[in-house]
Amino acid sequence: MMHMTFYWGIKATILFDFWKTDSWLSYLLTLLACFVFAAFYQYLENRRLQFKSLSSTRHPPPPRTGVSAPLIPKSSTGSAAKAASVLLFGVNAAIGYLLMLAAMSFNGGVFIAIVVGLTVGYLVFRSDDDGGNAAAENPCACA
Repeated sequence: MMHMTFYWGIKATILFDFWKTDSWLSYLLTLLACFVFAAFYQYLENRRLQFKSLSSTRHPPPPRTGVSAPLIPKSSTGSAAKAASVLLFGVNAAIGYLLMLAAMSFNGGVFIAIVVGLTVGYLVFRSDDDGGNAAAENPCACA
């Protein structure tokens, strides 16, 4: 039976039926895995934002007008930085949703490990930003 309220205990099922904790060692390893996974999410988010800013700094050529203008304008979507940004967005979305589902196990320790992992990951990987990406900031791990 799945818990629908927060509970404290070492018995938890995380994401899959085969990921069950039944001892202190397995529970602590699970908490460590959740912490590292959440910090890794912040690392990848930092890389994604760097690739996004790198791909947006390129200035496109001025648009052509008149008869020589193409019907479908050629975009610069082929850049490696933009492709990396798009790929990292997909990976980040998947990791964010997995973190959300792990937190929905309603185990208090798992929830705290995820929140502390996100916080430490933000401190280590993203706190040195000068605020230039304030619009991209989103506290939701699954955004």
